[in-house]
Amino acid sequence: MSEYVIATASTSDLSSVYLYGHNVPFISYTYEIDGEVFRDDCREESHRRLIEAMREGKAPNTSQIPEFAYYEFFKGILDQGKDLIYTDMSRAISSSISNAERAIKTVKAEYPERKICFIDSYCITAGLALFVKQLVKRRNEGCTFEETVAWGEAHKKEFIHRFMVDDLQWLRRGGRLSNASAIVGSLLSIKPLLYVKNDGTLVAFDKIRGRKKCLKALVESVKDDIDDITYEEEMMIIHTDQYEEALAFRTALCNQYPRLKEENISIMTIGPVIGSHVGPGFMAVAYHGKERIM
Repeated sequence: MSEYVIATASTSDLSSVYLYGHNVPFISYTYEIDGEVFRDDCREESHRRLIEAMREGKAPNTSQIPEFAYYEFFKGILDQGKDLIYTDMSRAISSSISNAERAIKTVKAEYPERKICFIDSYCITAGLALFVKQLVKRRNEGCTFEETVAWGEAHKKEFIHRFMVDDLQWLRRGGRLSNASAIVGSLLSIKPLLYVKNDGTLVAFDKIRGRKKCLKALVESVKDDIDDITYEEEMMIIHTDQYEEALAFRTALCNQYPRLKEENISIMTIGPVIGSHVGPGFMAVAYHGKERIM
């Protein structure tokens, strides 16, 4: 049986410690601050750099990954004589995915003896992180290439994402909200609650005035798609720069859903690429649940 690799992108927001420790190659998106370009290396230092810049009022930019960068990334794995399963964030959110698919088409022609599969995860950030971890788990348990791909395709839309953002201006900058809505929302302290739909797009499922009320509503909303498997697997809280609040959020989840185990709820900081679009004060929870409700 040929050995195969699970690979992903830096926007899974998994730590470099996990990625290197579990032999998960990743391709890096880039971001720009004050004209200087940085590579998202999945290290905590990169996360802090971005948040400090945004707190100072700087507006970072992000870029697509070029087709040739994907080609070199995939080729480097295939040159090791290994098959490849690659998964990235939802194509509905990242226009880079079309570049990845073109690169895959090229390397498939150059390496006809190798198996290469791209799985559109329909996930982003923490949801993608959990999805990648489940693929890695199956590879490590001895599942074949085909078995792992089949599991991924069958279950990817069961990974739930529930987000809140603190300031609508960051979504406006990314073109995901009108200028008028962003200004009015910011003035009224309105916080949208966001959900990743079955098609991989983001939708606001509620709008709450005030951060405390928004966090409470976020906890309560989990009831709509929590499932038995949620209690068995890892749940993930992801935030920008408010670790103490994330701890309190984890406690609130355990109080609301007593079957949850605190040790199964991990906390991590969002990476600089997605962080550039949601801004400081972002909080989210991701978990393996039922099929998405939207």
